[in-house]
Amino acid sequence: MTPTTVKAQIGAEFLQIETGKLAKQANGSVLVRLGETVVLVAVIAAEKPRPGLDFFPLMVDYREKAAAAGRFPGGYFKREGRPTEKEILTCRMTDRPLRPLFPKGWINEVQVQSIVLSADGANDPDVLSMVGASAALMVSNVPWNGPIGVVRLGRVEGKFVVNPTHEERAKSDLDMIYVGTENDMLMFEGSASEISDEDFNTALKLAHGYCQPVIAIQKELADKVGKPKLPAPQTSIPEELVQEAKTLLDERLSSALAIHGKKDREKACSELFEETAPKLVEKFGETVATDQVVSEVFGKIQKEKIRSGILTESKRLDGRGFDDIRPLYSEVGLFPRTHGSSLFTRGETQAAAMTTLGTTEDAQEFDAYTGGVTEKQFILHYNFPNFSVGETGRIGPPGRREIGHGALAERSIEPMLPLEDFPYAIRITCEILESNGSSSMASVCSGSLALMDAGVPLIRPVAGISIGLCTEQDQEGRISNYKLLSDIIGWEDAFCDMDCKIAGTERGITGFQLDLKLDGLPLSIMTEAIEKAHQGRMLILKNMNQTLAEPRAELNKYAPRIFTVKIDPEKIGMLIGPGGKNIKRIVEETGCEINIEDDGTVNIYSVNEEGMGRARHEIEAVAAEIEVGKVYRGKVVSIKDFGCFVEVLPGKDGLCHISELANFRVKQTDDIVKHGDEIWVKCIGVDDKGRVRLSRKAAMAERDKMLNAEKDAD
Repeated sequence: MTPTTVKAQIGAEFLQIETGKLAKQANGSVLVRLGETVVLVAVIAAEKPRPGLDFFPLMVDYREKAAAAGRFPGGYFKREGRPTEKEILTCRMTDRPLRPLFPKGWINEVQVQSIVLSADGANDPDVLSMVGASAALMVSNVPWNGPIGVVRLGRVEGKFVVNPTHEERAKSDLDMIYVGTENDMLMFEGSASEISDEDFNTALKLAHGYCQPVIAIQKELADKVGKPKLPAPQTSIPEELVQEAKTLLDERLSSALAIHGKKDREKACSELFEETAPKLVEKFGETVATDQVVSEVFGKIQKEKIRSGILTESKRLDGRGFDDIRPLYSEVGLFPRTHGSSLFTRGETQAAAMTTLGTTEDAQEFDAYTGGVTEKQFILHYNFPNFSVGETGRIGPPGRREIGHGALAERSIEPMLPLEDFPYAIRITCEILESNGSSSMASVCSGSLALMDAGVPLIRPVAGISIGLCTEQDQEGRISNYKLLSDIIGWEDAFCDMDCKIAGTERGITGFQLDLKLDGLPLSIMTEAIEKAHQGRMLILKNMNQTLAEPRAELNKYAPRIFTVKIDPEKIGMLIGPGGKNIKRIVEETGCEINIEDDGTVNIYSVNEEGMGRARHEIEAVAAEIEVGKVYRGKVVSIKDFGCFVEVLPGKDGLCHISELANFRVKQTDDIVKHGDEIWVKCIGVDDKGRVRLSRKAAMAERDKMLNAEKDAD
């Protein structure tokens, strides 16, 4: 068993791809290695399409195994469970650039399965999985117009870094995954700390260059061991049926598409198709004009009409100009008991957001077998109910789309949160109430407003916009004509070629994602799209600023307040007490939440001012030292023949000798005090071993002196 291996140096490391040793019953399989991170990717395809299938069923599955990092999974069953958010996002990133490169008409089911077998904690396997998917398809017999190159690009201290390690990513102000072919880009996704448009374009160009050696070694591997490709299917719809459908629909379809309201336009088109379908069946028969064929013909004609309207007549479905943004409306403070809330509407897309603040104990913790972040202080959850598009459907937990949209909005906002200086866990819940194009970018806008409404010190407001593209290609497949569309609606997304989402502030880009239906896009067109996104973002930010331009001066009255106390780390054990007894008592008595960090930082959270004050007093008392000459009210904790021990501060006591109990001779200690009594004492000394000497006699004399002084004053 002799495997075939190819490799290329990408940045500081060698990327290695191997095939022919593992998973040989798959249509194609590879082992991809970077450092000591190793990923197995296998591709399997059905021999025939399922009867009645009218779409391409591509399934991508990526899984990280605990064993890859030499660990046990958490939980009772000690087995990996449902996919994590990281695994789902990697599946989505892999699917998007693979899908447009399959031949049109190919509807055999294809599964791409990726398993992380070794994780070195430095190199993230997500990029390796995406490279492996391309390489496995290249060596398989599945028809596919690859390969693709995939790299991650960061920027550390102003210098771009290809495939940065987790340590480098922690210092980077850019985290971009870029996918490209030999000539064009296919996909990008990631976040940045207000990167400028110019620097963003530079990053795209650099990443494209780094993709080339990744593409070259895949072609080399395919030349050596690639299987002959299965023939691509040919479409078999009779041209005369298509022409008859066009004749029947003709101007009536144009009129239906000219209706501006989404639901009214959809209803008019649906009624027109229902009226036309029986006529096609009557003329061509049920064996030719099947439901599947008729549906495909209608979709084809509808797509051609929409695209020709854009490209030849410069007309969009809703009558807007190519650079126009739909009407904007925003509002804050909608829901009285939330910590912050907002509503953002752009045309027929509407998102409501609610902010919740919690203690750092509420931060999300998770296993990270492959390294990197293990805790999230900021979370954005995106929900897309069926009623938002006026339809019925499955009601259940969030799907891959919802998780992906929420992650995009989350990473777009996060760079503007001062999490290191704001010791709260923050959650945004975003509910999509209406959807007709780019609800994820509406979530960015509503989320930003809800944070500011809660009083979260957002550095700058964040907004997002989606740019679409409609193209015409020549006989060689090159783009010969195109139109960029600002703020696309749903059908422009479905029937055109691109959905490019870019979010950011007035100073730069913070989040981005590109979806293409084309097999590549020149960088020059993307540069134009980025400029259009900038213009749209500025307009939306201006509108949002009219609603709320900056965070409220104070936190919402229902949000927990925080007070931070710094104590000596050596006193943490004293504050906690044996078995947590002391800290539990403080929490129960004050109603506060208390978080203690290893460096001695104590965060007190409370919505009750009185409880906050009591907790502060208790904790500051632990941090305080007993001072000579100061009078304290303490509790007798121990009775001895020679005196008593009095606790004057939490966990701190001193000896009040029997001779210091009163200003006369005391025969027995318990003649004056009993265990549990509270008495006034004065610190009269601390020896070199830290032992404290107290005096009740001196305290009584001082208090008598104070009372006499008050009487004289009266």
